[in-house]
Amino acid sequence: MDAKKLFGVLLTLLGTIGLIYAGYGFVKQTLHWRELLVTASIGLVFFGSGIALLKTTSDTP
Repeated sequence: MDAKKLFGVLLTLLGTIGLIYAGYGFVKQTLHWRELLVTASIGLVFFGSGIALLKTTSDTP
Protein backbone atom coordinates (compact mmCIF):
# COMPACT_ATOMS: atom_id res chain seq x y z
CA MET A 1 0.00 0.00 0.00
CA ASP A 2 1.31 3.42 -0.97
CA ALA A 3 2.18 5.93 1.75
CA LYS A 4 -0.27 8.48 0.35
CA LYS A 5 -3.11 5.97 0.40
CA LEU A 6 -2.24 4.92 3.94
CA PHE A 7 -2.22 8.56 5.04
CA GLY A 8 -5.53 9.14 3.25
CA VAL A 9 -7.12 6.19 5.05
CA LEU A 10 -5.74 7.41 8.37
CA LEU A 11 -7.10 10.93 7.83
CA THR A 12 -10.48 9.55 6.80
CA LEU A 13 -10.69 7.34 9.89
CA LEU A 14 -9.67 10.16 12.22
CA GLY A 15 -12.23 12.44 10.60
CA THR A 16 -14.94 9.82 10.96
CA ILE A 17 -14.10 9.29 14.63
CA GLY A 18 -14.16 13.05 15.24
CA LEU A 19 -17.52 13.46 13.53
CA ILE A 20 -19.04 10.54 15.44
CA TYR A 21 -17.71 11.92 18.72
CA ALA A 22 -19.13 15.37 17.98
CA GLY A 23 -22.46 13.92 16.92
CA TYR A 24 -22.68 11.84 20.06
CA GLY A 25 -21.84 14.89 22.16
CA PHE A 26 -24.51 16.96 20.43
CA VAL A 27 -27.14 14.29 21.07
CA LYS A 28 -26.18 13.67 24.69
CA GLN A 29 -25.33 17.34 25.39
CA THR A 30 -22.32 16.27 27.44
CA LEU A 31 -19.84 19.00 26.44
CA HIS A 32 -20.09 22.68 25.68
CA TRP A 33 -21.21 23.57 22.18
CA ARG A 34 -17.92 25.29 21.32
CA GLU A 35 -15.88 22.17 22.04
CA LEU A 36 -18.24 20.10 19.93
CA LEU A 37 -18.16 22.64 17.11
CA VAL A 38 -14.36 22.62 17.06
CA THR A 39 -14.30 18.81 17.14
CA ALA A 40 -16.84 18.58 14.33
CA SER A 41 -15.01 21.10 12.15
CA ILE A 42 -11.63 19.41 12.62
CA GLY A 43 -13.25 16.05 11.91
CA LEU A 44 -14.83 17.44 8.76
CA VAL A 45 -11.49 18.83 7.56
CA PHE A 46 -9.72 15.52 8.24
CA PHE A 47 -12.48 13.52 6.57
CA GLY A 48 -12.58 15.75 3.50
CA SER A 49 -8.83 15.84 3.04
CA GLY A 50 -8.57 12.06 3.48
CA ILE A 51 -11.24 11.43 0.87
CA ALA A 52 -9.63 13.92 -1.53
CA LEU A 53 -6.23 12.31 -1.04
CA LEU A 54 -7.66 8.88 -1.77
CA LYS A 55 -9.40 10.16 -4.90
CA THR A 56 -6.34 11.87 -6.35
CA THR A 57 -3.85 9.08 -5.66
CA SER A 58 -3.56 6.83 -8.71
CA ASP A 59 -3.07 3.06 -8.60
CA THR A 60 -0.49 2.94 -11.37
CA PRO A 61 3.19 2.92 -10.37
